Amino acid sequence: MSDVLSHSSDAIKEILNSIGVGLIVVNRRQLITLWNGWIEKHSGVPSTNAIGKDISQAFSELPSAAFVSAISNTINYGLPVVLSNALHRSPLALYDRNFEHQGKRIQQSISLTPINIDGERHCLIQVTDSSTSIKREKILRTHSELLKKEATTDGLTGIYNRRFFDEHFRMALAQAVRQSTPLSIFMVDIDFFKQFNDVYGHIAGDKALIAVATALKKQLQRVSDVIARYGGEEFVLMLPNMQHDSASQFAEKLRLAVWDLHIFHEESDIDQQVTISIGYSTFSGVESCDPYALLGTADNALYNAKRSGKNRSVFLSYQPSNEQNATIL
Repeated sequence: MSDVLSHSSDAIKEILNSIGVGLIVVNRRQLITLWNGWIEKHSGVPSTNAIGKDISQAFSELPSAAFVSAISNTINYGLPVVLSNALHRSPLALYDRNFEHQGKRIQQSISLTPINIDGERHCLIQVTDSSTSIKREKILRTHSELLKKEATTDGLTGIYNRRFFDEHFRMALAQAVRQSTPLSIFMVDIDFFKQFNDVYGHIAGDKALIAVATALKKQLQRVSDVIARYGGEEFVLMLPNMQHDSASQFAEKLRLAVWDLHIFHEESDIDQQVTISIGYSTFSGVESCDPYALLGTADNALYNAKRSGKNRSVFLSYQPSNEQNATIL
């Protein structure tokens, strides 16, 4: 009978030492009664050196205060405790023993459970390596952020796309109405761009689009300012809390930023270089506003700029009654 019990005990020890989870049992005095193979491997401390020791003295470095406190709470109150991995990444001196990661603590998930052994309350400590799951979470988070960026960013120029603009334009306009603050919209189009593609090819055309988008974006100063590719060679900019006078100066700033790129364009009628036309309008914020009407006003202003000779900016005042007055700069 004793041989059977001995064989059963050996089998249990073999199982406990083979599983891929760290197991420690401490009694009411926090002395170690079980220290399995997984803990041996990652602590570097054999069970013969750990059994009978105080849990605080068993590792090569002191456990965290939160870990020791959790053991006391589990034993004293008989309630399970889980140490949050977000707050307690590596409370125990457990290391990845792979050659590449020598000396690097593994990130741990630890749960403590009260158990009864021979009528006395003990604490069962289960430790798992959460490094892999944390890496997986980071990868998924990064992947999610990339997908979000792809959904809101123009793949060629790196600025926002029309979908992003449409969503944020409505929110910005609603905020302008609530706070009675102005909002200026700029529609920008590259002059003679079809001819540019015909002469220099689409690769050169893409480079020109990127250069223009970058130059325009550099003119933005506030996080609330938005630039987006509206389609083809057309861009749209939204600047909250910008009055008409400031908008006029900003439109000229945009035009000169592209002019100063000096991108050669032999088919352009304007000094043989790439230029832009700009149409813009400002919502005063003192009345309700139809977002389509405001965009339409800026688009009509752009049409007037094109028709008036290009390489210029035209302002059309937004009127709820649709009466619009043009100013050409």
